[in-house]
Amino acid sequence: MILVAGSANLDFVVRASHIPAPGETVLGRDFKTFSGGKGANQAVALAIAGGVATTMIVSLGNDAFAAPLEASLNAAGVRLHIKRVADQPTGTAFICVSDDAENAITVAPGANDSLRPDDMIPLADLAQCSHLLLQLETPLPTVTAFAIAARQQGVKVVLNAAPAQSLPGELLALLDILIVNEGELAVVANHAGSIEECLERIHVPCVVVTLGSRGACARVDGQVLKQAAFPVTPVDTTGAGDTFCGAFVAALSHGQNVAQALRQASAAGALACTKPGAQSSIPTHAEVQTFLNSSIAP
Repeated sequence: MILVAGSANLDFVVRASHIPAPGETVLGRDFKTFSGGKGANQAVALAIAGGVATTMIVSLGNDAFAAPLEASLNAAGVRLHIKRVADQPTGTAFICVSDDAENAITVAPGANDSLRPDDMIPLADLAQCSHLLLQLETPLPTVTAFAIAARQQGVKVVLNAAPAQSLPGELLALLDILIVNEGELAVVANHAGSIEECLERIHVPCVVVTLGSRGACARVDGQVLKQAAFPVTPVDTTGAGDTFCGAFVAALSHGQNVAQALRQASAAGALACTKPGAQSSIPTHAEVQTFLNSSIAP
């Protein structure tokens, strides 16, 4: 079993010709709501794209926005430990998706900010998990406390350091795996140089970097592994990184090595780009396997 502790947001998504520049008003077209939030997206990806038993700790408001989030997680088979918050709304995100499938996202954390260190599941249940997957849409002290608890129980700790922020050495020392994109890598490394230079400054056993249309890479045991991108026609890139994270950790839990997990996760992330929304775009494990068997990409 894999434990996810993190955020859940209701996404308000509008499509437009392009993402507005500062001070610009753009006339949009289609508007829809989708279930999202980095933590919830990754939990669904673990369960659906990864085919692994998944539990999630999440904080939700006592409002109508919580219902579709719970429904989506339940439909994916994610076991939920919900902290219900009466004085904060459920988290929301406001997303503009351009015609070239890029996006701009603003998050209102709401109840996600109420997740506290003492909201961890009982230690006996934690000890049954192989990995704890964390993100940065919940308070940093809570993320750190959860990582400490997992380490004490022999659970591997994985952090997707998004949204980007500087991380204390205490937290980095607790990590088995760090997953970042290029921008997040530069922030965590506190360095504006090359990927190789940034990786040298981060002392985590395994660091995975997603590179968008250029694929992904990882540094593990002093070796740098590279995975080319899978060719797809993107519709919406929202949730693709979260799908990658969930599929990557799921692959490791199934006994795959890092190189194999990179390939599995890259395929899942690519497929997620071909459909709109975050959780609604996550492919099934069977779809990922079919894609891998038929794709000409490495």
